[in-house]
Amino acid sequence: MCSFHRALMVLVVVLFAGGMFGGGVFAGVSSADDGAGYRYGYGKTATIEEISGWDIDVRPDGKGLPPGAGSVEDGEYLYEDKCAECHGSFGEGSNQFPALAGGEGTLTDKRPHRTVGSYWPHISTLWDYINRAMPYTQPESLSATEVYALTAYVLFLNDLVADDFVLSPENFATVELPNKPNFVPDTRPDTHNVRCMKGCKEPGSIHVVTSVERQPALPVIAQITPPPAPVGEDIYRQACGLCHDNGLTGAPKPGDDRDWRGRVDQGMQVLVRHAIEGFQGETGIMLPKGGFSHLSDDEVESAVVYMVGESL
Repeated sequence: MCSFHRALMVLVVVLFAGGMFGGGVFAGVSSADDGAGYRYGYGKTATIEEISGWDIDVRPDGKGLPPGAGSVEDGEYLYEDKCAECHGSFGEGSNQFPALAGGEGTLTDKRPHRTVGSYWPHISTLWDYINRAMPYTQPESLSATEVYALTAYVLFLNDLVADDFVLSPENFATVELPNKPNFVPDTRPDTHNVRCMKGCKEPGSIHVVTSVERQPALPVIAQITPPPAPVGEDIYRQACGLCHDNGLTGAPKPGDDRDWRGRVDQGMQVLVRHAIEGFQGETGIMLPKGGFSHLSDDEVESAVVYMVGESL
């Protein structure tokens, strides 16, 4: 989303909120076509400071980048500290997390190896993703200087820059990724469905029949058996295993009696609360519900009970 559209979105939200909750409290915004400067009596013009909180996207040409710079050398230390546990010391990927380097010449293979160096079109995607979402356990915790350094180091891992390279807004657009030419605009015209306006069948008159007996089939809903509610082991496999199976970010492994004993001694109520609400300990961090916010509290508790049962 470009800066203009972000600003427009913020302004619309502010206007809507003012209309819903503020009445005539805020200064009005002039109508664009009334020619007389008429004010509706709600909303206000978004300030630069308000817009800046949303406007953090970075374009391929470097527009939107904050001031700063980061070197490959500094990026290496940051990478080992914050990234290597998941992505591997050389960007090869680890513990089911994606690789960041390698894969040259594999895009036409049956199983292509898509990485920053082999597939991505712009380094702005890399910078923006690190800035918004990394590290996995502490997103948005990096300074601009650290993001520049990590971006530079990942480029170095892909043999795209030298070991003394320093990335900054001034040289950002000069770094081109090898696969950029293979990303082309889609010039096909938009097509739209045409709504049936005459001689249309009512949905209730459409019946499904079997291909053998040509008899009306059972209603689809009647043929579907609701799946059983997921149990602790299912939740663990879906949401918890990636970190706990591999001991990532200090996560205790199921079956490790010593690692679990101290936690259980605090009481199951405390253990479950930490799993639901999140917890920062001396040896690691637990995101609220492990980052799977769609899980219910009962589902998280069932996964904790499962892990404890497997460990003690």
